Amino acid sequence: ALTQDLDFYNEDWLGMQKGESKLVLRPRSTEEVSDILKYCNARHLPIVPQGGNTGLVFGSTPIKDEVVLSLQRMNNITDFDSGIGAIQCQAGTVLQHIEDYAGNYDFSIPLDLGSKGSCTIGGNLSTHAGGLRIVRYGRLRGSVLGLKVVLADGTILDDMTTMRKDNTGYDIKQLFIGGEGTLGVITEASLLLPPAPKSINLVMFGCKTFTDVVNICNEAKKQLGEIIAACEYMDDTCMLSVVDNLNLPYPMEEHYPFYFIAQTFGMNPAHDQEKLEDFVEGVFAQGHCADGIIAASRDQVKKTFALRENIAVGLSKADGNNYHYDFSLPTHHMMELVEDIRGRLRPWDDVQIATFGHIGDNDIQVQVIAPSDDVLSVIEPYIYARVTELGGSISSECGIGTLKAAVLPINKKEPLLNTMKLLKGTLDPRGILNPNKILLAEQ
Repeated sequence: ALTQDLDFYNEDWLGMQKGESKLVLRPRSTEEVSDILKYCNARHLPIVPQGGNTGLVFGSTPIKDEVVLSLQRMNNITDFDSGIGAIQCQAGTVLQHIEDYAGNYDFSIPLDLGSKGSCTIGGNLSTHAGGLRIVRYGRLRGSVLGLKVVLADGTILDDMTTMRKDNTGYDIKQLFIGGEGTLGVITEASLLLPPAPKSINLVMFGCKTFTDVVNICNEAKKQLGEIIAACEYMDDTCMLSVVDNLNLPYPMEEHYPFYFIAQTFGMNPAHDQEKLEDFVEGVFAQGHCADGIIAASRDQVKKTFALRENIAVGLSKADGNNYHYDFSLPTHHMMELVEDIRGRLRPWDDVQIATFGHIGDNDIQVQVIAPSDDVLSVIEPYIYARVTELGGSISSECGIGTLKAAVLPINKKEPLLNTMKLLKGTLDPRGILNPNKILLAEQ
C-alpha cells in the first residue's frame, strides 16, 4: 500500500485531470485483488483499477478520493506455448515486455502502440486499445484466448485457456474487453500471438491532398494484400510537431500537406520487396503523390515510423490547451468533419488543428491546440453530434472514461445504453468499480 507521493497515480499523463486518492493498493496476485474488492465492496468503497496510466480519456484516473488499485506489480509472464504462440501473463505486464519476450521465440504481438514501453496488457484489454496493426491482425479481442477477471464482490471468473475454439455458451470474457474496469478487473490474460515477420518494410509518401492519401491507402490494401501491416496518415502540423519538438529527422526534401505511411510484414524478403516496389511505381504513375521514400533498412524503418508513433508526445509539447478526439468515420467524411471544425474556429487566429490516424481502419484523430479554453464550447458537444450525423463513432480506440461519458448518449441509442446499464447494475450493484467512467451515475 502507498499513502504518500501519489501524484503519478492521481494525475493523467497529460496533466489534465487530477484526483485526490489517499491510498494506492498494489497487489501481486489475482487472489489479493479478490480480497481487496471483497473488502471494498462490503464497505461501499469506490475503486479505480489502473495499469500504466497512459490513457487519453481519464479512464484510469481517480475523480475524487477513490482507492487506486494499481496492477503494475502483477507483471509476470506465467506461461508460453511456443508451438501455437499462446502466451499467458498477468495484467500489469508491459506491452513492450511481451513483445520482447515473444521475439525470443520468433513470435510478435498483434498490438502496437506508441505507449508500448509503459502501457500494460490489462489496460490495453480494458480499453480495447486499437493501435497500428489492426489492418493486419484485426481488433485485439480477436486475439484473446482467455481471461481471469475479478468481479466487484471478489468473485474470481477463471476463463483462462489456450484453446482457440470453445463454443460452450456465452463468451463472458468479451464483456470485460473495453469495459474500462467498470464491470470487473482483468488480472490475467491468455493471448494468441502471430509469428514474427522475417521481412519488415516501410514506404512514406508526401501528398498534396487528402484524396491522394485515401487513394494510396485503397491501393495499398489491394496490392500489398497479405503483407500489409499498417496504413497510417498524418498532416504537416503533426510532422512539424515531432520534427521540431522532438528533434526527429525529416525524411524528405520538401514538406507536404499530408503524408501516408504503409508498413509491411512478410516471410519472404525478396517477394515482399518486389511487391512494395511495384506498388510504389504504380502510386507515382497514377499521380497520387508528390514524393516518396522506401526505408532501406530495419533502422530506417524504425526511425521513419517513429515520426508517426510519437505524434501524441510531439503535440503535447505545443503551447496552449490540447483537446484530443479520436473518431471512426467513413474516409470520405473525414476532411468534411475537419473543415467543419476549422470553420467554427475561424474567429481564433492562433488555433492549430492537427489530424492523423490509422486510416486503413477508418480511424481519424483530431487535435485542437488553443491558447485558452474559450474554444471548447464551440467544439463540444457539436463535434460529437456531427460525428454521429456522419455515421461514425465518437471513440474509435481510446474509450470513454470520464472525458466522453456525458456525451455518450449522443452517439449510443437508448436501448444500447439501457443494456449497458443493466450489465453494470448486475455485475457491480454497489457501483464501486471505476465509478462515473463510461456511464455517469445520473445516467
